[in-house]
Amino acid sequence: MRAALMLAVLAFATLSCGRSTPPPQKLEANAFLDTTAPSVIFPAFGDADPHDWEERHPGHYPVHGLDVSRWQGPIDWRTAKASGVSFVFIKATEGGDVADPMFDDHRRGAQAAGVPWGAYHYYYFCRPAREQAQWFIENVPKGADLPHVLDMEWTPHSRTCTLRPDGRTVRAEAQRFLDILERHYGRRPIVYTTVDFYADTDIARLPKTEFWLRSVAGHPRQVYPGSIWRFWQYTGTGLVPGVQGRVDINTFNGQPDIWARWKANAY
Repeated sequence: MRAALMLAVLAFATLSCGRSTPPPQKLEANAFLDTTAPSVIFPAFGDADPHDWEERHPGHYPVHGLDVSRWQGPIDWRTAKASGVSFVFIKATEGGDVADPMFDDHRRGAQAAGVPWGAYHYYYFCRPAREQAQWFIENVPKGADLPHVLDMEWTPHSRTCTLRPDGRTVRAEAQRFLDILERHYGRRPIVYTTVDFYADTDIARLPKTEFWLRSVAGHPRQVYPGSIWRFWQYTGTGLVPGVQGRVDINTFNGQPDIWARWKANAY
């Protein structure tokens, strides 16, 4: 009996040894479930205007999510989650007097479907940082699953504010905003930014700050040399079940176990 058992074990080991898995981007939407973070799956989203990635395809990263605003309209969050959406950042406020009318609907829908959420503020350089931070706090309740986001980019097409402060001023204003939100919500916000703003303002010098970088035509290591990033927005033309029309898609820089620990604020 013992000899037969030994042979069975050896046979199983022979079959298991060297078994390879397909690259993550080739998996079907529900093909991968990580036991340490069962809500995380490799997605299989579409893209209305796909980029021909030469290096480090976004599909190499397993944790993907959206950022949304009023322009997406109503979202079927359960369908979106089932397709591979592991998180969402929802637009809440802009400047010091604009609130996104879909914020509460998106927030409640994501919560009901079990999609981790955070909110973002679109910054205008014609308002003091303190005033904008207070406006955000008035509109965004505590209880988010993720840190909130300060969206800083140039606004050349704005009808009300096209100021372009120097880098020192930008960093000082960002620091004030981040400090106020950190004191109120208990976790330091992330900074979202674009290639030109990142280069013009040297915003990477902000201390204790994680970054969410937009790069739809190249990996961040190519577009933002030497940068350290937590999230990467890799397309603005994504097609995701449950979402009407095109939507921004992002990936988290890490595997599901790292995502689970980071989300739980273990870092």
